[in-house]
Amino acid sequence: MTRFFQFKSKQRGATFLGMLFVAAMIGILFIVGAKVMPTVIEYQAILKAVNTAKTGSTVAEVRSMFDKNQATGYFDAITSKDLVIEKIADKHVISFAYQKEIALAGPAYLLLKYEGKTN
Repeated sequence: MTRFFQFKSKQRGATFLGMLFVAAMIGILFIVGAKVMPTVIEYQAILKAVNTAKTGSTVAEVRSMFDKNQATGYFDAITSKDLVIEKIADKHVISFAYQKEIALAGPAYLLLKYEGKTN
């Protein structure tokens, strides 16, 4: 009888349900990551457009440069009207903020808040 319990205590490994749970968690993380990644790429494109536009000499020129970069950057989360442009010591400081909602399942949504500012 003690021999049986001795074997039982030496067994190791994961159960099928444990492996299924881990696989489900990895799958959920992959799906959420696949939905979030395009918004991160869009944010990077907006940041690049803002950094390019800050070289304009007037506010109208900054907005025009941003609109041109928006057309080639393939993003539509914000427009040049959403930018807050300040002129400090002969250079423009541009800031922006926006939100993205991603539908997950049923009534569940993921809200991402993006904001940026040039130096």
